[in-house]
Amino acid sequence: MISPKNLYEFLLDTFGHQHWWPVDEQYHQNQNSDPRFEIIVGAILTQNTAWTNVEKALDNLKKHRVLTVQTMANIAVEKLKTMIQPSGFFNQKAERLKLIAAYIEKKYHKDLLNFFSRETSEIRHELLSLKGIGPETADSILLYAGNHPVFVIDSYTKRFCQRFPLSILNESYDDIQHFFENELKSTIPKKELVSTYKEFHALLVELVKNYCWKKNPSCATCPLTHLCEKLF
Repeated sequence: MISPKNLYEFLLDTFGHQHWWPVDEQYHQNQNSDPRFEIIVGAILTQNTAWTNVEKALDNLKKHRVLTVQTMANIAVEKLKTMIQPSGFFNQKAERLKLIAAYIEKKYHKDLLNFFSRETSEIRHELLSLKGIGPETADSILLYAGNHPVFVIDSYTKRFCQRFPLSILNESYDDIQHFFENELKSTIPKKELVSTYKEFHALLVELVKNYCWKKNPSCATCPLTHLCEKLF
């Protein structure tokens, strides 16, 4: 049975660094804004849609300079809906964006450093208490915006676990997450966990969307085919 660490190293050699989560650093330098909020917004916008649609919505938000906690909290919801329309489900997502922005503005005085400078479990519990924030969104915010060591499980990761033989008890979010975290914590230095979790998650997405996502996977050309054959 291949270990998660060996799997990670193989995928990294195969696909290279993915540099995920993408953030427009130059925009935030010019606007003197916090790029972490763009990640929070992106984590909500990407619910039930492709990233290409999220990029269109983010471009609209940048054009209107809405990518700060304060502006997001105070913008008229109808205007926000129009800007994020390309991401789909814009009524729900506008409500969720306004909610989390208003929450951070009121409780943490717009300070994301203050928000993220707490125990991981405390922040996660708080995020999950907000309407429309589920485990995947909360963990994406924790890992990519807050640099907390949390392994994100999305539909791509679940699909991979359904098709690649791993010692996971069942397909629940928590069990898959515990499997990867427990295995990696025992083999990866603590200081490298956050960067490894980010890269590993992005590599799994790259693998699955190219080979495993369809009902009939492209096993013949998949770089993991030889590993699958050895394990079955």
